[in-house]
Amino acid sequence: MYRKITLSILLLGSFSSLHAAYVLKESKRVKSKIDHMPKNKVADMKHIPQDPSFYADQIKPFSPSKQKALDKKFNQKYFEPWTLKQLDIPEADFGWEVRFITKKPIYRVQGSIIPSSVYNQWIENADYDRVNSKKYKAITIRRTDVKALPTSSAFFRDPKKTGEGFPFDYNQNSALHINIPLFISHFSKDKRWAFVRASYSFGWIKTSDLALVDSDFIKTFQNDNYAMVIKDNLRLYNDDKGISIVKLGALFPISEDQQYLTALRDSKGRAHIQKVKVEKPSIIAKKPLPFTAKNVGMLAKEFYGEPYGWGGSYECRDCSATTRDFLGAFGIFLRRNSSKQAEDGDNISIEGLAKTYKKKKIIKDAEPFRSLLYVPGHIVLYLGEYKGEPVIMHTYWGIRKEDTTKIITARTIITTTEPGKERADVREQSKLINTLKTIVNF
Repeated sequence: MYRKITLSILLLGSFSSLHAAYVLKESKRVKSKIDHMPKNKVADMKHIPQDPSFYADQIKPFSPSKQKALDKKFNQKYFEPWTLKQLDIPEADFGWEVRFITKKPIYRVQGSIIPSSVYNQWIENADYDRVNSKKYKAITIRRTDVKALPTSSAFFRDPKKTGEGFPFDYNQNSALHINIPLFISHFSKDKRWAFVRASYSFGWIKTSDLALVDSDFIKTFQNDNYAMVIKDNLRLYNDDKGISIVKLGALFPISEDQQYLTALRDSKGRAHIQKVKVEKPSIIAKKPLPFTAKNVGMLAKEFYGEPYGWGGSYECRDCSATTRDFLGAFGIFLRRNSSKQAEDGDNISIEGLAKTYKKKKIIKDAEPFRSLLYVPGHIVLYLGEYKGEPVIMHTYWGIRKEDTTKIITARTIITTTEPGKERADVREQSKLINTLKTIVNF
């Protein structure tokens, strides 16, 4: 007997394999206004090798036992939402969005202030008095945005100020791949949104982008045999109908008969197991992917040049989404933002070191393609050494100038730790090498 909830299309029930023709194919991301952002270049992008494979021979492979242990932890974290009895969001993090919009003015992208009469409706719709009133288990059925509040409306700090405005929509909390397990706390008053906790983020997603799971579904789906997409911007089709973009890093269980599985939502909001055919075997691989020079170079190249998508907006990535999806294929779990990711590995402090000594320490102590370098607000993947300089790949908004504006790069690039050092207008104290605080090793 199904449990009834106020949203009639969301019911719990058993699963069955439906017989649609689901196929995972190579595709392209649909271009949007994010593709029209400035794409400035600095000397590093012209004078040091821009193919990640160039640096790949510098890697040190994981021991099989270490990679197995990391992957086991990844799987535990990935499916953790299905084990929760209630929300476990730290008190300091919970409700940040209400504090954000009520303490200082928020703006529309065109620059007009959003009045309290509008944002108070968003807060009322969030129905936070109902937290933990549902406690359902669910799964994403397509790639979906995670919003800070239950609305599709964007809000910004003053767009006239440097570093604010488009694309920095503070309602864009994150983005979730297809097949992400969810814990549902409650629904918005209009029933169009669910407040969820996923493995690496929390917030509001559209109820139409999830399906409720039961114990039978979980038993089949959580089977300890998983594959991960290793080619970016694929697309899942039902016959000729596009279901979802599938980004590198999306997980698909492998069935006993060696077929890939995905979650499908029926007309009543229940999750079913759906088998997926793959157009090319090379676009997906059993997880964890072996940490070899060939694999790290191949995978890193998939990210290179992608536009900067704040919080995963416009089907793109920001700095922490790039590092998360890259390392995830090798069985390394990372959380949503740079500050959390800096705590996910073994830390070595480089704060306060002189520039020359800091570079030497990075080269000595960081591991190519499996170490991150962190400064509050930004995180990068260490690729290795080139002519005595540490080289990084990072999804970088821009380089701070003396006048406080930025040289906008707005995509995933390969640079030294001093991008723009050839320019006299770059602010010395804001250079990455002078602000980097931590090496994060795995």
